[in-house]
Amino acid sequence: YLGCPYDPRPPSCTGVNVGTGLATDRPVGCQSTFTPPLKAFLLSSSSLSQSSGKLANADLILASASPRRSDLLHQIGVRFVVAAEDIDERQRPAEQAVDYVGRLALEKAQAGYRRSETELPVLGADTVVLCQGEIFSKPASADEAIAMLQALSGATHEVLSGVAIVNAHKSELVVSKTSVTFRTISPQDCLKYWQTGEPEGKAGAYAIQGFGATFVAHLEGSYSGVVGLPLLETQQLLEKFNIPIWQQPSA
Repeated sequence: YLGCPYDPRPPSCTGVNVGTGLATDRPVGCQSTFTPPLKAFLLSSSSLSQSSGKLANADLILASASPRRSDLLHQIGVRFVVAAEDIDERQRPAEQAVDYVGRLALEKAQAGYRRSETELPVLGADTVVLCQGEIFSKPASADEAIAMLQALSGATHEVLSGVAIVNAHKSELVVSKTSVTFRTISPQDCLKYWQTGEPEGKAGAYAIQGFGATFVAHLEGSYSGVVGLPLLETQQLLEKFNIPIWQQPSA
């Protein structure tokens, strides 16, 4: 059983379903009893202030500075503004990977809602790479990136992507799971790849949508989830909040 991060076993929560990425086994999400705090006071957000002209046409706030997540939301025609949130991303003792990635996604969405000066729903997301039970987040150095890539070399790992949406009435969370198999990568290629600059800021030290695509021998699940935002699961959440897709960009 995997409960929602608010409460180990909230009575109205059916659990966070983790999908395998197969069409017959997709996550359906988790609805918790959480109600965001009433806005008795408002915290200013510079990101939203700078985007104030676009708020009137937006249906969603994206609490992430990731250009890849923005690109994916644009791809399915969501009208949104960006207001990135900076939270404590340290893993808790004994916290499982699926709980960890789901909690971060949810806390980003909650933080974004608290800071928002609108009633727009807020989407938070997080992605981690799981290799032999170890979580690979963003590498802090070349040595760390190369060590990650060598661990992934010639092996199968999992990519977990959590997506959460919060508004004044409810929150929804889903975590997708994708299996990725790498070809064998030499230490020299790991170093050359690091020197391209692409591994910086990427979970697992690679970007599947970039040069890192040449490492992938097999993928089972959600390609967009590996990029950073599983689109099928995201669309299912958007529908629950009546957020339209396939919209034309605002002028």
